[in-house]
Amino acid sequence: MKALSLYAVNDFRLVDLPVPEPKGEEILLKVGACGICGSDIPRVYKLGTRVNPVVLGHEFAGEVVAVGDKKDKDLVGRKAAVFPLIPCKKCDSCEIGNYNQCQNYGYLGSRNNGGFAQYCLIPSRWHLVLANDDANLEHLAITEPACVAQHAIRKGRVTAGQTVVVLGAGPIGILIARWAKLFGASQVVLTEINEEKEAFAKERGLTVINSLKEDAKQIIDHLTNGRGADVVIEGTGSSGGINDALQIVRYGGNVVWMGNPSNDTTIKLQNHSTLLRKELNMYGIWNSAYSNTPINEWKYTVEMIQNGKLKVDDLITHTAGIQDMLKLFDQIHDHEITICKAMYSAKLDKE
Repeated sequence: MKALSLYAVNDFRLVDLPVPEPKGEEILLKVGACGICGSDIPRVYKLGTRVNPVVLGHEFAGEVVAVGDKKDKDLVGRKAAVFPLIPCKKCDSCEIGNYNQCQNYGYLGSRNNGGFAQYCLIPSRWHLVLANDDANLEHLAITEPACVAQHAIRKGRVTAGQTVVVLGAGPIGILIARWAKLFGASQVVLTEINEEKEAFAKERGLTVINSLKEDAKQIIDHLTNGRGADVVIEGTGSSGGINDALQIVRYGGNVVWMGNPSNDTTIKLQNHSTLLRKELNMYGIWNSAYSNTPINEWKYTVEMIQNGKLKVDDLITHTAGIQDMLKLFDQIHDHEITICKAMYSAKLDKE
C-alpha cells in the first residue's frame, strides 16, 4: 500500500508499506478519506513527532475490510469514522471515562500509524463509530474536528439565547458556529484576520469581524447592548486572540481555551486584571469526549452529519489522491493556496 510517513522534521515521504494484517481485536480499515489538520503542518515542517517513522493523519474514515477475530466479522463492509486516541485505560482519567485526559495515550496519526495511507490498522472495534452504508466518507472524515468543535460548545456551557463569539474562522471555528446555532445561541459571531477566511465564512452565512480592521470589542458591545459575549471560544492560540477574548466576554462569562499555541503567548497587564475583576469561568479543552456518559460526542456528531443537521460538505476545498498529497502539504505550508479543509480522498488514487 501507499502511505505518507514522517521520518523526521521536513522528511515526509510517500512510501510503499505492506498492508497490515489484523490480529486479535485489531480491525483493518480501507481508508476512504483523511483530512489535513492544522496541527499536521507544524508537525511535518517544524515540530516532528515522538515516534519515527510514523504515518500521519488522524481525521479519517473508511470501510472495514478485515478483522483479527471472527467475532467481529459483522463489521466487514461497514463504513466508520475513527476515534484516533488510544487510551491506556489504566490511569485515573481513563477509569472515569475521560479518555481525552489520559496520561499515557497513543494516537493514530502521530504516535501510531494513521490515516494518510490506503489502509490503517485500528486497535479494536471500540475506536469505530459505525455509519450508514451510504455514508460519504469525505464528509465522515470531518467527524474528528466536528467533535472538537462540539466539545468546545459543551465545555463553554452554551445554552439557548446566548451570544457566542468564536475567535478564528477556520474549519473548526465554522463548525463551532454551526454547533452554537444548533445548541440555541441567539447570536454567533466569528473574528478573523485573514481576508480569504473571512470571505469564506461570510459566504456561508456567518457574521465575521475582521479584527485587524475593526474594533471587535466595540462591535460585540453594540450587538449585546454593552453586556459582552456570554461565551467566547478562543481558537487561534495567539496572544492577540487571548487578549481579545478577555475583553469581549461579559462579566461572569465563560471563556474556552481551544487554540494550540505555536509561539509563546502573553496576557497584557490590564487584561490580567480584567479576568480577575470579571470573575471569569475559564475552561481548557483537549480533543473531545468519547465516553457514553453524559453523551458520546462522536456518536452524536456522526448522527448529525448523516441526517444533514450539521453541514460539513461545503468546508472541503481541496482533495488529492495519495500520490499528490506531498504537493498539497507543501502548497499549504508555503501559502500557495488558502484552504478550509483539505484532505486525502481515496477516490482520486491512481491505479
